[in-house]
Amino acid sequence: MGSRASTLLRDEEIEEIKKETGFSHSQITRLYSRFTSLDKGENGTLSREDFQRIPELAINPLGDRIINAFFPEGEDQVNFRGFMRTLAHFRPIEDNEKTKDVGSPAPLNSRNNKLLFAFRLYDLDKDDKISRDELLQVLRMMVGVNISDEQLGSIADRTIQEADQDGDSAISFMEFVKVLEKVDVEQKMSIRFLH
Repeated sequence: MGSRASTLLRDEEIEEIKKETGFSHSQITRLYSRFTSLDKGENGTLSREDFQRIPELAINPLGDRIINAFFPEGEDQVNFRGFMRTLAHFRPIEDNEKTKDVGSPAPLNSRNNKLLFAFRLYDLDKDDKISRDELLQVLRMMVGVNISDEQLGSIADRTIQEADQDGDSAISFMEFVKVLEKVDVEQKMSIRFLH
């Protein structure tokens, strides 16, 4: 008998994850199966190396940034709950979720939380703004050597010029939200999870 049996999810854990993330019972069990198949150390956590074995992340130019989003500051392992919390940002917003209680916290897959997740992919130094250098770094990751540094610099300058409303030569989260107000973020930042 391997250690898999001792790491099975309890019903209480599934219920807590359902409440926190909005995933269905069957989605949670299916994602748990995927999680355990990625867990090469069989210790109930994933390392960065475990994520790097996912082909879609390995070839994604922002793969390292996406992988980093799964790990809390200073941590090098993520448990199943943390894994699910991050994946929840990509869960499509269902029609019945659009009319949430005003007093309850926004779900992880709300428009604002999706935008915050995307913003953090660009905010490399975590200072709550996207500088020209950070924008250049991310653009370089995305396009590689297909565009000259001069062209990338021009794109970065133009992007900041259009987004920067307070004149600090950087993009704050509020400015980021404003620039993307007409973009269907709910659709573009969604992954269809099987029911």
